[in-house]
Amino acid sequence: MAKRLLPLLNRVLVEKIVPPSKTNAGILLPEKSTKLNSGKVVAVGAGLHDKQGNHIPVSVNEGDEVLLPDYGGTEFKLGDKEYHLYRDEDILGTLHDD
Repeated sequence: MAKRLLPLLNRVLVEKIVPPSKTNAGILLPEKSTKLNSGKVVAVGAGLHDKQGNHIPVSVNEGDEVLLPDYGGTEFKLGDKEYHLYRDEDILGTLHDD
């Protein structure tokens, strides 16, 4: 039976993007040049409510590519894939193609 995690409140489920370690020509790339702490948003929570009861939605959507902090989040495995769970305010920004 397959499991699916649905984040609660302002949590964001992210699958980290692993950059290639070598080029198409077979040249090995150093670890520093391939390190961009980014990931793809897999699922988002419903958001929070402020003291007045107003709904504050999560600022990212499923499918967004996001920039992540070097530290933080909760790392776990679900099946054979590795995921990270972050609070919405911990995500640094979204990445877009020009």
